[in-house]
Amino acid sequence: MAMDIGVLAVLAPLLFLLLGLGFTVVIDPYIRREHRRIMLIIAGLCLTLIAQNLAENALALGPARVTERTLSSIYGYALRPVFLILFLYIVRPKGRHWIWWILAAANAAVYFTALFSGVCFRIGSDNHYHAGPLANTALYISAALLIDLLVQTLRSGRETGRREKWVPVFVAAMIVVSVLMDSRVHGEEQPVAFLTIAIIVGSVFYYIWLHLQFVREHEQDLLAAQRMRIMVSQIQPHFLYNTIATIRALCRRDPEKAEKVAEDFGLYLRQNMDSLESEGLIPFEKELEHTRLYADIEMVRFENVRVEYDIGDRAFSLPPLTVQPMVENAIRHGVRIRKEGLVRVSSRLAEGFHEIRIEDNGNGFDPSSAEAAGGSHIGIRNVRERIERQCGGSLILDSRIGEGTRVIIRIPQRRETA
Repeated sequence: MAMDIGVLAVLAPLLFLLLGLGFTVVIDPYIRREHRRIMLIIAGLCLTLIAQNLAENALALGPARVTERTLSSIYGYALRPVFLILFLYIVRPKGRHWIWWILAAANAAVYFTALFSGVCFRIGSDNHYHAGPLANTALYISAALLIDLLVQTLRSGRETGRREKWVPVFVAAMIVVSVLMDSRVHGEEQPVAFLTIAIIVGSVFYYIWLHLQFVREHEQDLLAAQRMRIMVSQIQPHFLYNTIATIRALCRRDPEKAEKVAEDFGLYLRQNMDSLESEGLIPFEKELEHTRLYADIEMVRFENVRVEYDIGDRAFSLPPLTVQPMVENAIRHGVRIRKEGLVRVSSRLAEGFHEIRIEDNGNGFDPSSAEAAGGSHIGIRNVRERIERQCGGSLILDSRIGEGTRVIIRIPQRRETA
């Protein structure tokens, strides 16, 4: 009875895990069709592998049944490389893995000779296992497969540059450790091999890995959409119309100034397009140049507005379109209705952070209501999210009605990107 309870204690979690995996894969709307098929095949083969382990253990402990135990062993050895090939299809679903299927078939053929030859292995009349010269064929082929799996995984990780590549690496390491553990308990009662447990747990990890891939792809789509929203928010129709109207008016009374504003406006639009295509961080100098272009155009339109700069720290990078939207907010919603509106942009290195301050003497506002409103103040939440996600920074907003607004952007020095 103790034996039965011990077997059940090992078997039940594995069965629940496989049944849960199969059910989840079937109902998961996000997993691709080819991945769903592979995962279901893996889950089904894992069930047969558990059955093979139990049969092998029972045959090894009972009276000699040479043919049955030989067939059971052949199936187990033939199946091992197949799991690794299926894992390869998860990492590289469109890869050419036909050479491995040929080797897997050759491996199965080698072990099939145990029915009539001892060149691979044989089960003696004493019910003991006797290894032949080709006994380690499955081990060698599996080792080569494991190396290819690691290479393909790392290559995939290099293309994406993401940390989830270490999930398949961990599975490979777990398989290696399980093989070593199985070699140390050879000959002892072991209802389910450590390798079988590692394959089942590894299958679950691969399912998690697939979802990490989906989340990453979804995040990239969101970033692309976000960049588009930023682009649109930075080229508001009123800004376009008013700038064109300003240039037209200047053409009559100050052509040289009109030419300068037109040149700045063209460069401003071009830099917005560059920001839309940018996926990483940009030098602060580039963002500062873009901010100056916008501010210079607005100061032509609003002669009562002045933008000052006190730049003490320049050698760092940050997400594009972070400082300029804050200056735009300060002008549009703060200082342009003042008799003497002032926006001050400063930067400094303080306590391990690159700190940027955008301060104005405008009317101020309620920060919570402004962020909730979304469109009333351009991109505050958007900028904060990008700073936090892309460089581990932060954005602090401090505004008081009647006193003005202060935005503090802090970029960790240790996370800077050249």
